[in-house]
Amino acid sequence: MSSVADQLKLGMPVAPEEFDDVTIYFSDIVGFTSISAYSTPFEVVDLLNDLYTAFDSTINHYNVYKVETIGDAYMVVGGVPKRIDDHATQIATMALDLLHLSGKFRIRHLPNIPLMLRIGIHTGPCCAGVVGLTMPRYCLFGDTVNTASRMESTGSAWRIHVSERTSAALRESGGAYHLEYRGLTKLKGKGEMPTYWLLGKDDFRKELPTPPEIGHTNPGEINIAIYFMDISWHA
Repeated sequence: MSSVADQLKLGMPVAPEEFDDVTIYFSDIVGFTSISAYSTPFEVVDLLNDLYTAFDSTINHYNVYKVETIGDAYMVVGGVPKRIDDHATQIATMALDLLHLSGKFRIRHLPNIPLMLRIGIHTGPCCAGVVGLTMPRYCLFGDTVNTASRMESTGSAWRIHVSERTSAALRESGGAYHLEYRGLTKLKGKGEMPTYWLLGKDDFRKELPTPPEIGHTNPGEINIAIYFMDISWHA
């Protein structure tokens, strides 16, 4: 990425690149709308700043690249702009680490409200390049990006939802990842696809939060609403 920055500093154009195989991570905060409703704008900024500072520190331990944050959404890629063979395992272990972090994270102004991440991961080809002149951004394009986003949005609170392609890459790595078949999941624009839950890894010793039971369209949102109802009742 430093070579991209150097080219931009010199006013040189940065040619887009194609990558045959990368792994993309998306996450967002379940119930963020409800949390924001019980927060001032300054408190929302503080929350996201606290969270992303912790996230950024965590992902520095992995060979990955943070693409962007938009509101409560966080996007990371492995295999771009530096091509590496172990991008799937780097992203998968990083996701477990971030899930662990979210389980122990405390919102300063709402310490009794859990911060539930919903995570999605997919592996495949993509194109990457710099977009814009005034505020240039290094962006990823392609169906892999869209599918990774759908994996997140069709996932569940405090769970890591991975595609069959990512699941296969993790099994082939020999990294002893714990994967559970979810079944056929309907993804917008993609139809039904077999998907999996990433539950852990043999040598990953950090405690992971216990996810809500799956049985609702968005169990995390329902849980968050219950927490806030309880706060209102006791106010």
